[in-house]
Amino acid sequence: MNGDYIVRATAAGGSIRAFAVTSRNLVEEARRRHDTSPAATAALGRLLTAGAMMGAMMKGEKDVLTLRVKGDGPIGRITVTANSRADVKGTVINPQVLLHARADGKLDVAGAVGKGTLTVIRDIGLKEPYSGQIDLVSGEIAEDLTYYYALSEQTPSSVALGVLMNRENTVRQAGGFIIQLMPEAEEDVIAGLEKRLGEIRSVTALLDAGEGPEELLSHVLGNFGLEILDRIPTRFFCDCSKARVKKALISVGKKELEDMIASGEEAEVSCHFCNERYRFEVPELEEILEILENQTSDK
Repeated sequence: MNGDYIVRATAAGGSIRAFAVTSRNLVEEARRRHDTSPAATAALGRLLTAGAMMGAMMKGEKDVLTLRVKGDGPIGRITVTANSRADVKGTVINPQVLLHARADGKLDVAGAVGKGTLTVIRDIGLKEPYSGQIDLVSGEIAEDLTYYYALSEQTPSSVALGVLMNRENTVRQAGGFIIQLMPEAEEDVIAGLEKRLGEIRSVTALLDAGEGPEELLSHVLGNFGLEILDRIPTRFFCDCSKARVKKALISVGKKELEDMIASGEEAEVSCHFCNERYRFEVPELEEILEILENQTSDK
């Protein structure tokens, strides 16, 4: 399969379920759209990578997942949303955050994020979305998601995420895996999996050696009867449109619209998820104001 994709698999007779993804293209698309610094690219890219896999875990056609990392570091809040088709999009408050690399030469994602919370929201069509929140344990995102699964969903999991940059600050590799133990997993399977996970080198090193999601899972689960079930394409995709932005403009209020019109200049509105810009000429703004006034008079 060309491009970014997710592999869904089981092992150990179904007592292990696993997802792995190569996500270089979608992370590079996010970097290009938001003009992110290397540290911001790595932080947003890791959360996008996780979001793609977690979105693919959902069953309903209209299910939506939101991941939000809110720390006190200079990057500010990171938000990612994904659907069950593994379409994913994301944004970061401070895309230009600049930090020195860590002592080991790696990007300082934890320093960019700081201390704070990870929130996972699943909207599966019920009256209220399911929401779980934990305090960040490291700010490295993969470790935080591992802790989230253990604490909020009581599912022992191992999450690995990585983004590797080129010298010119484009994305060289991105990907990761989520491996989860099912309740029926036996002690020898658990012990063997823990040992194998401790021996795995970095995800991006494996991807940079030319390996794909199947090989990532084979490294961890090859001795556990790995069975590949499905391959799912994933992409950076935003469903914004001028019509949607027009609806949003109606909600800004009468005075704000009147001020825009009085300026005599077109208004430009950007989607914060994908940075797509939508322009509205004065006659279009007047039409939106008229809609708002009609809505008000009907109440």
